[in-house]
Amino acid sequence: MANSVYQINKGINQSIEFKGLKAQYIWYLGGGVVALLIVFALMYIVGLPTYLCVGIILAVGTFLVMKIYGMSNKYGEHGLMKTLARKQVPKVIKSRSRKVFIK
Repeated sequence: MANSVYQINKGINQSIEFKGLKAQYIWYLGGGVVALLIVFALMYIVGLPTYLCVGIILAVGTFLVMKIYGMSNKYGEHGLMKTLARKQVPKVIKSRSRKVFIK
C-alpha cells in the first residue's frame, strides 16, 4: 500500500490550513466526527438497524462538513470570534448620573 501524504500549508505568521479548513475549524470538524462516532455507537447499542444508523450518520455528517466548510469560507480565521464578540457588545449604554464622568 502506498502511504498518503497530506500537505499542511503553514507559512510565517499564517494560520494552519488543512484541505481548505482554516484554524479552529479543523478542531470543530474533528470534534464533530468524534461526536458522530459516539452517536452511532449509542444508536447501535440501542438496537436500531445498522443501515438506518449509517444513513442517519452519513446525512448528519454531510451536513456537518458542509456547514463547517461554509463557516470557514465565510468567516475565515478570526471572523467567527469577532462575530460572536460583536453580539456581546451592548447597543446602548444608559447613564442616569454624571458621577461616572466627574472625578
